[in-house]
Amino acid sequence: MKVLVTGDGGQLAYELSQTQPEGIKLVSLSAQQLDITDRVAVFAWFEEVQPSVVINAAAYTAVDRAETDSAKAYAVNESGAENLALACRQLSAKLVHISTDFVFDGSSTTPYQPDDKPNPLSVYGSSKLAGEQKVSEVLGQDAVIVRTAWVYSSFGNNFVKSMIRLMAEKEQLGVIYDQVGTPTWAKGLAELSWRLAELLANGRLPRTEVSEQQALMLHWTDAGVASWFDFAVAIQELALEKGLLDKAIPVRPIPTSEYPTPAKRPAFSVIDKSLTAATTGKDAVHWRVQLSRMLDELKAQSR
Repeated sequence: MKVLVTGDGGQLAYELSQTQPEGIKLVSLSAQQLDITDRVAVFAWFEEVQPSVVINAAAYTAVDRAETDSAKAYAVNESGAENLALACRQLSAKLVHISTDFVFDGSSTTPYQPDDKPNPLSVYGSSKLAGEQKVSEVLGQDAVIVRTAWVYSSFGNNFVKSMIRLMAEKEQLGVIYDQVGTPTWAKGLAELSWRLAELLANGRLPRTEVSEQQALMLHWTDAGVASWFDFAVAIQELALEKGLLDKAIPVRPIPTSEYPTPAKRPAFSVIDKSLTAATTGKDAVHWRVQLSRMLDELKAQSR
């Protein structure tokens, strides 16, 4: 099976290359190689590669910058997603499209279900929701949309690596305690994406009359719940245990109001993964276990 991955150079694309199953021919393209906002270029690449499945890991993810750069955010997250979907439809290819918890407003007190009504608070969230809608309109059940959250990896820039760097440099840190969600190791998300690609290609995902014209909507993060503060405390504890840090510093819980940002974040971003488990047979692993595994990998890379 030939699989085309967009967004090469990003965390998920890196982990997809690291977890590539046997029998897969992978073509992974960076934004420099394939600008997904260029429909002509998208169709040309698809004609050359002839993929069976596409995993769209390309996105405009600069959440705060998107507030003043909305045209670019929508070009990538909405028009780019639509271009990929149109090219998939022309070649009868399937699409695994990665989206975000930011489509929700965070007002819930229970985990968001895939069919809960979105209400994004930011340009980033709105542009990703628009991309979901385009993918669903163009491909229906030939696409799967996977919403995820708080993604990190041993590769690239992310919260975990930033925390380790700052904990080594600073005397103390303040980290937000009133935004709650679930961290997601990109390796686990990659493994789920490969599972979905296989199920899509083999026509083994559930199809119903009600949702025949809609993409299958799934949620995926690691298991459990944490605030950013909880996450940071665990990062320091495990990094000390593994020798990635040589001293502990005070980590102070602060409210969102003490750390204003251009884009408003949802206060509650926990998403329900039970449909994903039932569909794929894959259960989420607790975020702290996954964090420990990622830090082991980071330590091995530093040797």
